[in-house]
Amino acid sequence: MSDTPQLLLVHHLKALKLPTFLREYDKLAQQCAAEGVDHPRYLLRLAELELIERQRRMVERRIKEARFPTVKSLDSFDFPAIPSSTRHWSWSSLAASTLRAERT
Repeated sequence: MSDTPQLLLVHHLKALKLPTFLREYDKLAQQCAAEGVDHPRYLLRLAELELIERQRRMVERRIKEARFPTVKSLDSFDFPAIPSSTRHWSWSSLAASTLRAERT
């Protein structure tokens, strides 16, 4: 059997800049074949993988470009360290701004 279709597929996926498709298509094809998944669902899974990976890289790139000294999240925030009056104000402000944003 000729490897030409597979070589062309690799070339086209590189040209279209679909690195996750390129990395995952064969493994996912075997998995979907074993599960009896149809072609549209196979392509959907590949597209979802590509989308998730692009979003992950986009977030990483934006954090890097922002040049934050450290990456922080609400999980690591020390809420007991702030005074209760400030804490109340902060959450009230957050709730109010969220409501305003939802109305517009």
